[in-house]
Amino acid sequence: MSELRTERDSMGEVQVPAKAYYGAQTQRAVENFPISGWGLPPDLVHALGLVKYACGVANRDLGKLTGTGKRPLNDGQVEAMLAACREVAEGKLDGEFPIDVFQTGSGTSSNMNTNEVISNRAIEITGGDRFQAEKPIHPNDHVNMGQSTNDIFPTAIHVATACKIKNDLVPALQRLADVLAQKAKEWDRVIKIGRTHLADATPLRLGQEIGGFARQLQLSIARAERGLEAVLELPAGGTAVGTGINTHPEFGKRVAECLAREAGIAFVEAENHFEANAQRDGLVECHGQLKTIASTLFNVANNIRWLSAGPRCGFYEVKLPDRQPGSSIMPGKVNPVMCESMMQVTARVMGNDQAIGVAGASGGQFQLNIMMPMMGHTVLESIHLLASCTRAFVDFCAEGMEANEQACEAAVEKSLSMVTSLNPHIGYEKAAALAKKAFKEGKTIRELCREEGVLPEQTLNEALDPMSMTEPQP
Repeated sequence: MSELRTERDSMGEVQVPAKAYYGAQTQRAVENFPISGWGLPPDLVHALGLVKYACGVANRDLGKLTGTGKRPLNDGQVEAMLAACREVAEGKLDGEFPIDVFQTGSGTSSNMNTNEVISNRAIEITGGDRFQAEKPIHPNDHVNMGQSTNDIFPTAIHVATACKIKNDLVPALQRLADVLAQKAKEWDRVIKIGRTHLADATPLRLGQEIGGFARQLQLSIARAERGLEAVLELPAGGTAVGTGINTHPEFGKRVAECLAREAGIAFVEAENHFEANAQRDGLVECHGQLKTIASTLFNVANNIRWLSAGPRCGFYEVKLPDRQPGSSIMPGKVNPVMCESMMQVTARVMGNDQAIGVAGASGGQFQLNIMMPMMGHTVLESIHLLASCTRAFVDFCAEGMEANEQACEAAVEKSLSMVTSLNPHIGYEKAAALAKKAFKEGKTIRELCREEGVLPEQTLNEALDPMSMTEPQP
């Protein structure tokens, strides 16, 4: 058998790999865009399959596929087409999507790639010859019925994004939030010194500090859910420019309802199809939430990195699991590699937000945004990176963290900020003078107060009790 076969589209003949399910338009795009080597993200391919399935169901139920129009299908052909859509959605045909991300800005190449694969696979399922010139289940007339790339490709981006947030990112963030909350509970009685501006501050409990990180993660989960809400409206039903030309009035609503059932997500038809086709503001908003989550994760990882600094010459208040040798020249050195990994990931996501913002603001003219494949790739990359690095951070760092109680408590008595609790007794000015003198003479606040008889011993001990400093006092 030849390695190539001849396929035809409206521009003429094209040589396509003989065994490929895709056809002429896909091959043209492969040849036109030898750019990055990055194919469409699998999550977006699967979403395209699911959207095509929902469109097929809507057209079937509306009687459009088996009606009196050009080349109606029989029931077996319709079911074969839906089965092929399912196979794409389930990842069974991932190898049939070779087009580069940096392609036509509407995603037409990938929409037609999907249509061709579903068409040929459906023909094969019915026992037909998928290599024949006339397609009994046609990629445009049947698979793409009632659709345009301009409403279907952004619909798939929204579906992929929402599913990825729900099924991947939120569970990962929840795991980290739970682990940090548990550590906070375990370490609630470990006293340590606080730090502001990287300078010594008043005492707090290690559990309180880690509990603050846990709260950051809980807020991140809420932000992820708001990001999901930003992409619930689906453009399907607007076709080319938002008017809904060549589609049934109920099509968009039915597609959204089918996708909502399939994904377990409250998708709805866009309120205004002209906005939904032309603008990607929802995606920009969604990624803004991802950027904030990235900022939070960077902060948490960096704080934990600082807390683990040592083991002899740093804070070393939190011990991290040893994951790998840290130096090619310094034997025995171990580094906070999981913190560093997360910080790099989150920096990438924050950079991705710039690309999404530019694409949303300047990529849409009149009735279409022409930077959608890049936007889809970028937002899904950000979600994937955030979820993956969070899972790894939990597995290889957070769960194995240990409190170094000795190191935490050793610094408390030495802190000059212990003098803060004396303000109600002796006033700010005198307390400040004590702090400066204690530092100059290398003494603790307690030692200097005793030498100078600043307060009675019982009052002094009550005022300088570190645990009492970690809560408001009546």
